[in-house]
Amino acid sequence: MKKVRINVIAAALLVGILMAGCGAVSGTSSRTLGDVDTAVTTQSTFTDDSISSYDEETTAAVTSSDDSTSSSASSSTRSKKLKSDSSSVQSEKSTSSTAQSNSSAQSNSSAQSNSSAQSNNAAQSNNAAQSNNAAQSNNAAQSNNAAQSNNAAQSNSAAADENTAADEKENADEKIVTEISVSTSGILDTSDMFSTRDLTQTADTSDAKTITVSDGKTIDITEEGVYVISGTASNCTIKVNADKEAKVQLVLDGVSITNDSTPAIYVVSADKCFITTTDSDNTLTVTGSFTADGDTNTDAVIFSKDDLVLNGVGTLTINSSDNGISGKDDIKVTGGTYNITSKADAIETNDSIRICGGTFNIVSSKDGLHSENDDDNTLGYIYIADGDFTIRAASDSIQGTIAVQIDGGTFDLTAAEGIEGTYIQINGGDINITASDDGINAARKSTAYSTPTIEINGGDITIAMGQGDTDAVDANGNIIVNGGTIDITAQMSSFDYDGTAQYNGGTIIINGSQVDSIPQSMMGGRGGMNGMNGMNGFGGFRGRGGF
Repeated sequence: MKKVRINVIAAALLVGILMAGCGAVSGTSSRTLGDVDTAVTTQSTFTDDSISSYDEETTAAVTSSDDSTSSSASSSTRSKKLKSDSSSVQSEKSTSSTAQSNSSAQSNSSAQSNSSAQSNNAAQSNNAAQSNNAAQSNNAAQSNNAAQSNNAAQSNSAAADENTAADEKENADEKIVTEISVSTSGILDTSDMFSTRDLTQTADTSDAKTITVSDGKTIDITEEGVYVISGTASNCTIKVNADKEAKVQLVLDGVSITNDSTPAIYVVSADKCFITTTDSDNTLTVTGSFTADGDTNTDAVIFSKDDLVLNGVGTLTINSSDNGISGKDDIKVTGGTYNITSKADAIETNDSIRICGGTFNIVSSKDGLHSENDDDNTLGYIYIADGDFTIRAASDSIQGTIAVQIDGGTFDLTAAEGIEGTYIQINGGDINITASDDGINAARKSTAYSTPTIEINGGDITIAMGQGDTDAVDANGNIIVNGGTIDITAQMSSFDYDGTAQYNGGTIIINGSQVDSIPQSMMGGRGGMNGMNGMNGFGGFRGRGGF
């Protein structure tokens, strides 16, 4: 019984020692896991990729610790089996076995601790390596991001430069187009007066050829296209001799030509020739007597045998010893500024003058604007939709032999006669006339209309007449007033007509007094010296009806 009690006590002691050893191993495993948790916490500051990589390493470390714990538990089980088999051994031997077991357990525990420490060191090394890798990855990522940012910045900068260049080109190529308002109920058909290109004030110079004028040279243009002309020269002629279907555009970009006897611009042949001014000053001058070109009397600074269009945003000054601009077909003006001084007509043509814009400063020893066709009675008219006109002319400021139609514009006209034609229709505009003969005169200059007529439907018209045998509004036919305002200052005659006078609307003021009918002149009309009212009558020589 005593031996049995001793064995039981020894076994209890051995179990206690072994349990203490297990507790040591368990504590070691717990510390190892705690270290891993700390490493995981530290690693959480890295990128997702490094965290994922580190999770794999953490799993390996935890597995290693679990394996170490499992090995310790197996060793404990084997110790217990040895104790059962030694139950018959004397207590001294049991004590020795217990000591050996404790020593073995401690050795195992120490080995496990070392293994766990090594695992921790390996994990820490891995963590350090991963940290370095993560840092390198971050650095690489940052470098890539920086490179991408630089590339993106460069791409954005290039795109911005490209957009800026495109915007500049778009601004450079931006078109300026004149908008017009025409009367659809006028005497002339205005539906097809101007084309879009006529109204475009800026030329498309993307494929233009550049020409610099030089002394004593004739510049021959034989093909359709746009030609930008600049420079200063004397006795130089720009000669257009292209196909009859060709459209030629001459862009005057700061050009000055002074000739003795030949045109500065001579259009021999083309479908249409455009003369377009850039935002520049241009001067064309002929100082002497013109020399004919064979049978062609080239008597103008700009002389054209075909259709001519003047437009642009700049200024063209013309000085001529004869005509300023002469055309044998149509002349259209849609924009630009024109300063013309001429010994003959400032602008003259055979078929028509059509104007819908521009500024005109004209001093002429003959007519300002003149359109006349001796061969075709249906041609020779002037149409004005808009523009700013200051004309000083020795004869007529504006003369269209078959018709003059004015729909708008501002006019300051000083001449022997302000406006003259067979049929004159005024639908709008601000017109100021100072005349020494007739302010507005409808005369039989063409058979296109059977009766010379003045028709006023709108506009503000002011007429100041000089002394002598003068008429403010004179028709060798009929006068029709449907609207507008007519303000006349006249010493002799305000209205003179050979046909009928109709006053259907508008306002008529004569010498400051508004009247409610169109009076008749005493000279050459029914109210004249031998007319119904006689010399001393109310409408006689000094009567109020004589105004």
